[in-house]
Amino acid sequence: MTEVLNEKKSVAIHAANLVENGMIVGLGTGSTANYFIEELARKKREQGLKITTVASSVVSTIKAQKAGLELMAIEHVTNLDLYVDGADEVTPDLTLLKGRGFDLVKEKLLAKACQKMIVMVDQSKLVDRIGQNFPIPVEVMPFAWQLVQKSLQDVGGHGELRSNSSGDGLAITSHGSLVLDMTFDDQYDVANLNALLNAIPGVVEHGIFEQLASLVLIGSHDQVEQRWVKPDQ
Repeated sequence: MTEVLNEKKSVAIHAANLVENGMIVGLGTGSTANYFIEELARKKREQGLKITTVASSVVSTIKAQKAGLELMAIEHVTNLDLYVDGADEVTPDLTLLKGRGFDLVKEKLLAKACQKMIVMVDQSKLVDRIGQNFPIPVEVMPFAWQLVQKSLQDVGGHGELRSNSSGDGLAITSHGSLVLDMTFDDQYDVANLNALLNAIPGVVEHGIFEQLASLVLIGSHDQVEQRWVKPDQ
């Protein structure tokens, strides 16, 4: 566990070193993103780093506020320089699976709006295909979840609504949606599955982030490997 924490901190520090004065930086959510926020705050205090940040969740908003970072509301953002976040899975072509948390909409908005998305992971997150280790989160309108579930079942999906952490109710996203955690037959490549999920009425957002990552930082022991997306992708 200590080794994993050190890897998370290493990739977070590496990512923070790519941030330059004057940038607008999107902040991800999660344990690795927290290390990134802490390092940005340290660089602001000790090196005078001047940046504006945009948070992807209430959690990262509170973390950034407490750390003393300047925040801009997502409502005022049209573009940003960097978006830095973790991922649950990363394939060789740098397609991501995200969404074990509850802020898919904001995360994908920031990923789409940024000039460069930097992803911070350890080696356990590297997979051959999306959905290898985790189901694919599909965020749905509460009144539409059964219709969406049936549509997903009709194309080979299997899954149920996500329970909350205490197991006595349903998981609710930050803006009131429900989450279907779905697995799919191997007949779909990620591009087709991404397009299929985008086309189903009632789906608010889903966890496949295709062709959005620019750079993946992979922590391994004391090293940080960089994987850049190929120009033709």
